[in-house]
Amino acid sequence: MANSASGMAVSDECKLKFQELKSKRSFRFITFKINEQTQQVVVDRLGQPGDTYDDFTGSMPESECRYAVFDFDFTTDENCQKSKILFIS
Repeated sequence: MANSASGMAVSDECKLKFQELKSKRSFRFITFKINEQTQQVVVDRLGQPGDTYDDFTGSMPESECRYAVFDFDFTTDENCQKSKILFIS
């Protein structure tokens, strides 16, 4: 079903893979692209849990649009381990 604001549908695989990243930390990142034929947002790449931010940025094509989520791990000033899921467009 298409989103009423954009007219673009999101494939079920996108939703499932995002839930896996969110709940199981199965991936470091997921990139999405628009499939022009089906007019859907689809999964483009899945980053392995050990991948880095450099691996993520290196996987992006230079002249094509992509959307992504990235599981960002960091340490606070108080030395606490944290993780945030970032949406990048």
